[in-house]
Amino acid sequence: MMNWNQLLSTKRTGQEDRVLTIKHQRTQFQRDYDRLIFSSPFRRLQDKTQVFPLPGSVFVHNRLTHSLEVASVGRSLGHNIAEFLLEEKGLENDLIAEIGSVVATACLAHDMGNPPFGHSGESALSHYFKKGEGKSLKEQHKISDDEWNDLIEFEGNANAFRILTHQFKGRRKGGFGLTYSSVASILKYPYASGLSDKKKYGFFQSEKEMFERVVKELGLLETEAGVYCRHPLVYLVEAADDICYQVMDVEDAHKLKILDTQQTKDILLAYIADEEDKTTRDKIAEVSKEVTDINEQISFIRASVIGKLVGKCTQIFKDNYDAIMDGSFSGSLIKHLEGKTLEAAKNCGKISVQSIYNHQSVVEIEISGFKILGSLLHEFSKAVLNTDDIYSKMLIAFIPEQYQVSNEASAYQKLQSVLDFISGMTDIYALDLYRKINGIGLADKRF
Repeated sequence: MMNWNQLLSTKRTGQEDRVLTIKHQRTQFQRDYDRLIFSSPFRRLQDKTQVFPLPGSVFVHNRLTHSLEVASVGRSLGHNIAEFLLEEKGLENDLIAEIGSVVATACLAHDMGNPPFGHSGESALSHYFKKGEGKSLKEQHKISDDEWNDLIEFEGNANAFRILTHQFKGRRKGGFGLTYSSVASILKYPYASGLSDKKKYGFFQSEKEMFERVVKELGLLETEAGVYCRHPLVYLVEAADDICYQVMDVEDAHKLKILDTQQTKDILLAYIADEEDKTTRDKIAEVSKEVTDINEQISFIRASVIGKLVGKCTQIFKDNYDAIMDGSFSGSLIKHLEGKTLEAAKNCGKISVQSIYNHQSVVEIEISGFKILGSLLHEFSKAVLNTDDIYSKMLIAFIPEQYQVSNEASAYQKLQSVLDFISGMTDIYALDLYRKINGIGLADKRF
């Protein structure tokens, strides 16, 4: 069994030997949250596609607003579990009261490793090495199997771990210098790439040492060779994300008129169709009489759904507490819903795939992103691997100093520097750079 005295640690990445001498008014976990909020990588999420193309006249979610909402829901889940541990489990540890802050911090960070242009971004980067023009680079540059697996299956979760913990050029050791507990709470997939039965993974080979240090310090259990169980708080971060994207994507689709009002209400009200929800349904009916604005009605229903799902996921965590703590729990909390709530979640997922994720506007941005990122990756990969070329030198000048590596670096490290650069771009910057290096729009400029 894992124990909370180990799981909650204020030790910071890159500062393991540092003795805390300054007394802060904020707790260590609150400081983690603030470091992310004020950081450039987090701020850039405002111009990264969540699902729908970034707004024109109608504002829909981007990665930033999504992450803030996930953090809000995550904090509620964290507070609920902290109360459970203190009052029902009788645990005595001052840090337990801070679980809400830990979960909220991890929620802020959970999408920081995702490239621009929504879900197609990861596929575009992977495709270049797996089936595109970069597939010959493994043999040409003697890249190891483990390192190559990182490249052919680019993973946003592993990239987030890298952003948080890696020492980039000119930056401090340990990346953001977050507490081990906050970092571990984003590790949805606590193992390396290349495992045949695992589609995703949690860290690149470049961060393997840091990963091993974190799991050892926190006492995460190794369930099989190289595979560890999740930190318990990961389940709360995942639940907050699941709740938000399920419900908020439907609300966005309504604002964009992809779903009509009755469809939207039916999808959301199905979550609160149990007998125990009668009071909530009566309240919705009462508010709907007073509030005639359709969008506000939808917002109130959405808030009610989120409230119920937070309660349900809290209870699922409590009911499966022992399995979570011994590493035997499988799946996400939301997949353990039951009855009409589970039916509503499945129906919502089905409609989202059919009507939302395959909507023309979504597919168009994903196709554009695939083309843009693939082209950028091709050009900059050639440049970093052929630094003596005149054109390569011009391209490398675009790469910020923090992402640059020495000429003596391995091919894997050089390609990672390109992935760091491209995955950190905003949608608009990626499009602008794509146009520049392809000479698009130059005819409109005067020389």
